[in-house]
Amino acid sequence: MNLYHYRLSGHSHRARLFLSLLQIDHELVEVDLARGAHKTPEFLQLNPFGQVPVLVDGETVVADSNAILVYLAKKSGKSAWLPESPEEAAAVQRWLSVAAGEIAYGPAAARLITVFGARLNPDEVIQRAHTVLGRIETRLSNRTWLATTAHPSVADIALYSYVAHAPEGNVDLAAYPHVNAWLRRIEALPGFVPFARTPVGLEARS
Repeated sequence: MNLYHYRLSGHSHRARLFLSLLQIDHELVEVDLARGAHKTPEFLQLNPFGQVPVLVDGETVVADSNAILVYLAKKSGKSAWLPESPEEAAAVQRWLSVAAGEIAYGPAAARLITVFGARLNPDEVIQRAHTVLGRIETRLSNRTWLATTAHPSVADIALYSYVAHAPEGNVDLAAYPHVNAWLRRIEALPGFVPFARTPVGLEARS
């Protein structure tokens, strides 16, 4: 397998992290976004949306980080990561939607401002970040994982990277003890690989 990624992309990191947790052999192919490598005809053949990550597994090409998580969970045959029961499957999908929605427009967007210079309203995206973090905090107040009970799921992996690096976007995690404990649980999983840190936002002051 080849994973086309960018090391400062949280979407890329969630795919790389899951590959490592599953102990799947793969090669990383760095896509230089600054030089527009994601807009070349060659890359657009892999993903017409011009986004990373993209997973290439033989003749199979999977774009979109959440789709990659689902593909890898199914490919590995380790059903605990993507449960079959109606209740847990629905819960996983609910949190994958949060990863694609509230996380993308909250903590991920706040980080886009400080890391990549995105022209977004900092106050607005930071407020969105705290809104979703408050909901995650409540969810984790009486449970170990977001969607399942005894084992983490792809939902936890989908949310980890941008939540863990929210301080880079000036989003303070100090008020969320359950979120912080959940982050530490993920970081303790065998095969965990960290997301490259950028000394911006609150991280620049630590």
